[in-house]
Amino acid sequence: MAHLLSLHVFLSSHAQETSPKPLKLPKRINKFNTSISTAKKALVSPSHKTHKLNLEVSPHRAVSAVRLMRIQFGGAFADLLNEKGKGSGDNEMGYVERTLGFRPRDLDDRDLRLVTDIVGGTIRWRRYLDHLIGSLCHDESMFRSMEPLLLQILRIGFYEIVKLNMPPYAVVDENVKLAKVALRPGAGNMVNGILRKLVLVKENNTLPLPKLEGDDRSQARALATLYSHPVWMVRRWTKYLGQEEAVKLMMWNNSDPSYSLRANSAKGITREDLVMQLNSLKVPHEVSLHLDDFVRVKIGLQNVIRAGLLKEGLCSVQDESAGLVVSVVDPQPGEDIIDCCAAPGGKTLYMASRLRGKGRVHAIDINKGRLRILGETAKMQKVDDVVVTIHADLRNFADNNVMKSDKVLLDAPCSGLGVLSKRADLRWNRRLEDLEQLKNLQDELLDAASTLVNPGGVLIYSTCSIDPEENEGRVEAFLVRHPEFRIDPVDRYAPSDFVTKQGFYFSDPVKHSLDGAFAARLVRTS
Repeated sequence: MAHLLSLHVFLSSHAQETSPKPLKLPKRINKFNTSISTAKKALVSPSHKTHKLNLEVSPHRAVSAVRLMRIQFGGAFADLLNEKGKGSGDNEMGYVERTLGFRPRDLDDRDLRLVTDIVGGTIRWRRYLDHLIGSLCHDESMFRSMEPLLLQILRIGFYEIVKLNMPPYAVVDENVKLAKVALRPGAGNMVNGILRKLVLVKENNTLPLPKLEGDDRSQARALATLYSHPVWMVRRWTKYLGQEEAVKLMMWNNSDPSYSLRANSAKGITREDLVMQLNSLKVPHEVSLHLDDFVRVKIGLQNVIRAGLLKEGLCSVQDESAGLVVSVVDPQPGEDIIDCCAAPGGKTLYMASRLRGKGRVHAIDINKGRLRILGETAKMQKVDDVVVTIHADLRNFADNNVMKSDKVLLDAPCSGLGVLSKRADLRWNRRLEDLEQLKNLQDELLDAASTLVNPGGVLIYSTCSIDPEENEGRVEAFLVRHPEFRIDPVDRYAPSDFVTKQGFYFSDPVKHSLDGAFAARLVRTS
């Protein structure tokens, strides 16, 4: 769902569109025997080694290894790395120094691009890479007991050789050097032996990959390895989409993400103004075919960040699929709109800009910190005059308040299965059991949001999921519980290509080359 910075302005417009709403779920048990707490300690505690500058070790590999450690064990997002090598608000080189015991040279532009590519790609292809690593180890126990940093170095080497097609012996040499300096000589020797095996089997075109054969379960396991997704996702998508479409979806999720920029009309910035800025920065772009304020960029977002366009509030990073949800809401000047799960506020801010200084968006959220960011960003984007933040659990708020509106948006917490291209780590942080918890929460929030809708008003339910049980399934269940609501087809508000037979909005990642998203308009008749 997104790979570039820790700037809170960027996150305020971007995180909501590329990651599902926060939900506390049971902690996972790590498949490796190595203690997670030990790995976490290595990320935050000063190393016993003498900290010094090391000019011999490849800086992008050192930073990538530590960032991968932070993502797997420290919960850092896979999409946070800015132009100075800083992530999640802390100095990236500080993490490297504390974890590895030395500091590499500063990252140049090429290094930054490589870190972005290697971190995102290694996370996406983790299951595939681990299968290869395990197959080329002496035995499975060697792989299962491998220390976390050594495993990350091997993953980087395998990704560089197999997916990036870098010169193999340079990759071997550099990763061996990193393992020897960051760990010990013996670790370097192990990396050398395993990577050289990989080079040999790749040159002989005999990579030890599973064959697509056997019953449905066997084929799902093979596809999960070949396209690097959890087995449960493969089985679920094969059930709903068929195997061919499931493979296309996984290929999309594994592709390099593209981003969209929204020109901030509240500051008087038009898309033409934004295009001029991008031209001056030599950032390749395409104007959106669906939304007048949006421009797509595949590469060059670093240049946009460095130029200060986000920090100055001239534009926001927001996927067109999220912008089209706002089109389904159809905010008009003078309206009062309730945004039920608003923070950090991508859709809130876009709705506010479309009010043109007249009306209100009442932004409700349970997370006080994210709500504070929303308020700060609203000021920066000059829409704070129409945004009112309310810190509350929607379920309690609906029980204890008399506020009503003709338009209520519930952008619900969801699995985020529509944004796996941008949120590379998310596929490994979701379980099938999570969907049941999410569906229950979505039902509770829909019931609460429905009480805020005036007779004749509309409730818009949206997600960044492609799963029918989170989308159509929740709407169908809601209408059974609430016969006072009916479906209002979205064909007046969204391009026909995005309108389903049931009258819902749906962005299909494979079909539309956008994040997956869903929205339904539900009118209260009495």
